[in-house]
Amino acid sequence: MHSPAIPTGSSPIAAAASLQQNVAGDSNTGQQPHQSAYVAKDEFTLSQAMRADQAGGGIGQLEDHYKTFITEKDIAQIAGSGLNFLRIPIPFWAIETYEGEPYLEKTAWTYLLKALGWARKYGLRVCLDLHAVPGSQNGYNHSGKLAGPNFMVSNMGLANAERTLYYIRVLTEFISQPEYRELVPIFGIVNEALINSIGLDQMTSFYLRAHTMIREITGTGKGNGPFIAIHNGLIPGSSWDDFLAGSDRIMMDQHPYFAFGGQNTNPIATDASDMKPGGTWPAQACRTWGSETDRSRATFGFTIAGEFSSAPNDCGLFINGVPGGTSNPQCPEYLDYQNYNSSMKQGLRNFLAASADSFGDWFYWTWKIDPDIDGKISAPTWSYQLGLENGWIDLDPRGYKGECAELQIATSSMFDGTYQPWQLGVQTSSIAQSSSVEFPWPPTTISSVDVPMALLPTYTTTGSVITMAPETFTGAPSRVTGGVDGWFDDNDKEGGVVRQQLSLDSKIHNLLRHTKRARSKINDYLGKKTKKRHTSFNNEFQRLV
Repeated sequence: MHSPAIPTGSSPIAAAASLQQNVAGDSNTGQQPHQSAYVAKDEFTLSQAMRADQAGGGIGQLEDHYKTFITEKDIAQIAGSGLNFLRIPIPFWAIETYEGEPYLEKTAWTYLLKALGWARKYGLRVCLDLHAVPGSQNGYNHSGKLAGPNFMVSNMGLANAERTLYYIRVLTEFISQPEYRELVPIFGIVNEALINSIGLDQMTSFYLRAHTMIREITGTGKGNGPFIAIHNGLIPGSSWDDFLAGSDRIMMDQHPYFAFGGQNTNPIATDASDMKPGGTWPAQACRTWGSETDRSRATFGFTIAGEFSSAPNDCGLFINGVPGGTSNPQCPEYLDYQNYNSSMKQGLRNFLAASADSFGDWFYWTWKIDPDIDGKISAPTWSYQLGLENGWIDLDPRGYKGECAELQIATSSMFDGTYQPWQLGVQTSSIAQSSSVEFPWPPTTISSVDVPMALLPTYTTTGSVITMAPETFTGAPSRVTGGVDGWFDDNDKEGGVVRQQLSLDSKIHNLLRHTKRARSKINDYLGKKTKKRHTSFNNEFQRLV
């Protein structure tokens, strides 16, 4: 296996192991299909329900999941399965929460440290993925809250983005320490930001600011901090062509699924043109994903599949959220994994092999899935572990290479195998100065706001900085552990984000954020103030709206 720190497009680089516990598969509780005693549509409502259930253990019940879901045995099995990377999603509440956020604060960090230790022990590297950010970057359940998005969108969008940049900074400082930078060579800074809601220019402004901040901490060039992975935002890959040329080691993360692209009932247990099971699915994977991945490497740079699965459809518990459901008539066949015949298993295997060969570098979503209350895995085609145990996933994934060629599927030849020096970190980063003019921070506009940008709530960096604690080792001498303090760059002395004092009376400004719909409330409040204040505010209100 090649070094996964510099993907070559020739070998698989991972399985995605879940540490978050989302109602649907990550270290939040988002796309991890499992059944629970609580009916919750996302981790926000799950956390609320658990906090209300003090008799049952309160919010601490979530830690029972952390303790048992991913263990050292899982990491050993991943390493023994021919995989060499983990993608570990974490939520912002692994760092801290604010008032009104019901999540279990900081506990996920403890279990991330355990996973990092196990990964080091078994020779695996890690892609750390910030999977849920303040305000929600997409409004999906795996972002923590099924509402919004309110990151880079709406009245709190800018403040939530500032808070997210702060958490990216805190995580960058941690993983850039010498003890972790070889272990965590990829950092996914925002998972699946919804570009159609946020805007590509606005998200580019955010990514440019994040890139500048990260490289100010780590320095530029190979070995100085992680590759920065950004997601394609669920828009065509061509939208990202020539993105921030001259940047230092930015990687494109795509999440290719047929499962969410509409109902397709082509059978998978029938022979394809090569007389092997898989039906039309292996060829479809090669044609659709192989050419697009190759084109992205030629026009953007490093490109990986940060998520994909063996599932050609959405059959599975909570795959479409809670309560979810599907109308696909094939679901009884796909869910009955205990009775798959050899053609079904081989068909799934060939589809997975063609998909993996198309991507070259990939992470599978997900390593394992909790059993339901009947003891069965209710989304079998999403579990790498179950596929290994039951014969539709190979023990050695290197055997997937060449699958598309065997099907005689011609893919794009745009990429000649050569990356630009700045994409490899062997040349000093040199983003054109015009990019900062074209994509300023903060952006000149964001969508769905009710007042001018200058009056949007923001944070100041005047608070105490959060430093994430490293793993402790009882009895280890200080000369061994003394240098690991959670903060890499001693020159980074900027404060932590805190709420900024508003330019107007704070109560007035908070009401003003809701604009005309709140006029009656504003006037009720102003009626208690002096006539001078009332006149002053009315003039300001009319100027703004």
